[in-house]
This record gives sequence, structure tokens and C-alpha cells, in this order.
Amino acid sequence: MALSPGTRLGPYAVTAKIGEGGMGEVYQATDTRLDRTVAIKVLPEHVASDPDLRQRFTREAKAISSLNHPHICTLYDVGEHEGASFLVMEHLEGDTLAARLTQGPLPTAQVLRYAAEIADALDKAHRQGITHRDLKPGNIMLTTSGTKLLDFGLAKLRPPGTIGAEAFSAATQSAPLTGRSTILGTPQYMAPEQLEGQDADARTDIFAFGAVVYEMATGQRAFTGDSQASLIEAILKDEPPPMSTLQPMTPVALDYIVRTCLAKDPDDRWQSAGAVGRQVRGIIDGGSQPSAGVPDAAVPQSAGWRRAVVASLGTLILGGATIGLAVWSATRPTDPPPEAVRRFALDIGPAAAIGGTNTHAMPAWSPDGTRLVYAATLTGVVQLYVRDLDDLEARPLDGTEYGMLPFFSPDGDWVWFFSVERFPTWELKRVAVRGGTPLTVCECPSGPNSATWLPDGSIIVPAIAAGEAKSTLHRIPARGGRYA
Repeated sequence: MALSPGTRLGPYAVTAKIGEGGMGEVYQATDTRLDRTVAIKVLPEHVASDPDLRQRFTREAKAISSLNHPHICTLYDVGEHEGASFLVMEHLEGDTLAARLTQGPLPTAQVLRYAAEIADALDKAHRQGITHRDLKPGNIMLTTSGTKLLDFGLAKLRPPGTIGAEAFSAATQSAPLTGRSTILGTPQYMAPEQLEGQDADARTDIFAFGAVVYEMATGQRAFTGDSQASLIEAILKDEPPPMSTLQPMTPVALDYIVRTCLAKDPDDRWQSAGAVGRQVRGIIDGGSQPSAGVPDAAVPQSAGWRRAVVASLGTLILGGATIGLAVWSATRPTDPPPEAVRRFALDIGPAAAIGGTNTHAMPAWSPDGTRLVYAATLTGVVQLYVRDLDDLEARPLDGTEYGMLPFFSPDGDWVWFFSVERFPTWELKRVAVRGGTPLTVCECPSGPNSATWLPDGSIIVPAIAAGEAKSTLHRIPARGGRYA
């Protein structure tokens, strides 16, 4: 049903058509009572012609209108015009995330910010029993105040059915189709249970959330296929490459968060959007300020991030593959000449996860300065590598997958590290420098930033837990046990 400029829908005067999608046509209009600009979406004819759907539409619209959240597009009003149902919504200035992604991946700072905002919006809705069921970049607006989720909960209006070719032809269109005999949505963001025709719940939104964050961070969709069948098979069976293999500076913890969101079995995913949001905010709170020479937009702006540390590794961030460090002479003659500085370059490969926004992957030198330990994604999974200065190549430390913040024992015989393999639980582990099975020392506080040995053999760990503004110091006994 097309509306021309000047058409009145009750107190709303249409001024222009601004879009068209699977859930109807969208118009800009003026609310003549409050003198404000609004957006009006006229819903498809089948909603108005079906009494059951009309009743459900009214009931669910009332629930959606109660979603007062800064990152959800506000629903102001509902009504009917010449037999057609329409929604009156907040008018937004900005572009969709889908349009932004045509330019490539987003800076990590924006990925983290937007992910936290979207997770908070989902959590608000889920707590009120409302699921989106069509979360995708095209339904996320980027405004000056952050993200805004569109069409929230309207997917519930879509009648159930079987998967048909029409549903998957939507993969190449700007908006999904709305046939009665199809399961609707955008296939690349649909969870396995949606594809199999099962009931969707909040965990279905969490799967779509993971696919959206994956695309924001890498510029690539998590699941692709040359045909409808191959796309379905990829979503049902395949695991997307770790984000860190496509964007090496992706925080390890974010990689894990997204991987858990994309679990095939809903029971294996995060069980609430609130939990996801807390984990993302934990990464933001535990990061570092941008280093010298790196644009501010590339790194989160949390007050807890340490500019001085990253600035000292500026060449690591910009080069990504070469480490330049200065070594000063440790001995002085009675009448010392001016101290000479010796420098060298050490190639550690292109996939080393060092510096940038991923401060948890900072390298560490052994006490005697003969070897370096660092986190890298050389095999597709982040793990620790040791490079002896008298060897030509680094060697992996088996069993250290998902390890971060490595550091040496005072004698240099052991590498200690924090593991997020069981995230959100953090564990302190140690492994012999020459290899062997890693040993779990104890659970440790969330969001560790570094580790320092004390003379009594215990370890001091500053950590910023999710939701906290400052670091808290914790003491961990080297023999294991509860941290304090």
C-alpha cells in the first residue's frame, strides 16, 4: 500500500517514503500533535487480513512499546488506515550497520562498543519475554549516540512454515521475504534451530549476535555458501575460522565469546545476552590506551588502559611482525666509556597477537634474556610460542591454547600464563619451558592485566572485573589455592 506525501494517518502527516523491507514500507511523517518527526511502517496486507495476526500484532506491539532502552528504536504508537496496520516509531538519523560493512571491518574499539550496546538491548528485551529473531546488520542503525536495534520483536508476527527456496533467495536481497510458507530471516544470521524449523528463543538471538560481531570484526560473514544447500550445510556443520586468523589483533577473549555464541547446540551457547554483555564490557575495561602513532579510533578509550606500556611497543603494533628491543651492557669498568646500545630485529611471524588492543597477548622475556614467549595464531588457534634467541624458529608450547599474559618463573624454567579455555572462568597455569603438560595452579580473578613475582614466591595480579572502574590487586600463592 503506497502512501503519497500529504497522506494523513490520523494525526500523522506523511512527508516522504524512506524505505521498504520485508515487514512493510517505511515513511517519514510529522506528528502534528507533538510537532516531531517520526517513522511510520505500514505492515503487509496479510497482517491486516488475518484476525489472529492482527490480535497478536496489537498484543506484541504493546509489549514492544514498553522497551525503553537507549539502543532500541522506540515504538510510539500503533494504528490502522484503510484496513492496513501501521507502527509509529522513533525517526533515526544515520546509516545501517550493513551499509557501513560495505567499507570493510570496523575498528576494534567500535566492535567492542557496538557489541556491548547490542547485547544490553537484547538483554532488556529478553527479560521482558521478547525476542528479535531477525537480528542482522540491516536491522541495526548507527547513530551519533550509538547503535539502535530496529524491528524488535516484529519477527514474531511471521507465520511458521517450512524452509523454501524463497527464504534463501533473500540472501542476495536487502530485506527478507514475507511469505506464509517460509521461515523468514536472513539466512547468514539464522541459527541451526531456525533452519530446522524448531522454536526460536533468546539463544537464537545470541547466535545471530555472534554472527553480527564476527562480521563487524573481520568484514566477512561467519557462514557463506555458493548455493542454498551449501549455506545451510555451513551453518549446520561448519565452524567459521577464528576471528584472530582474519584480524590478528582481535582480543583473544572476544574470539572466545563469539565462538561460544555460534555454538550449534543452543545449550552450548551463552544462555543470556546479559552474560555476553558483561564479558564484552570486561574486555573494554581491561584494555589499554592507544599507542603513539595509532589513531584513537583503532583502540578502546577505557580509562583503565595503560598508554605507556603500549606506546613502548609502538613498532610491534605498526609492524606486527618485528620486535626491536634495546639491550644495555650490564658491566661497567672503573672508568666506563659511554654505554653502547645494541639492537636487533626478531621476526616472529605475521600472526603474532601482540600489542594493539590485545594487551593480554604482550610478550615476555626470560630472566636471563635468552628467550621470548608470546601468544600467536599461527595454527588458527591462539596459543603460546617460545623463541630461543639461538634458534631460527619459535616452537609452540603444547596445551597452551587460549593462553594469554605469559610470564616466566624467577628461575626461567617455567612459563606461567592465564588461560581462558573455560571462559568466563580464568585459570592460572604453568608449563615447563622445554615442553610438557601444563599444570593448573588455581582459578584466578577475571580480567587480569599483568603478573608480578614477590620475594615470598607469591604472585600479585592486578585485575579489572566486568563492571568495575579500577583494578584490584590480588595475591595468588605460587603453590596454588584461593587468591586473595
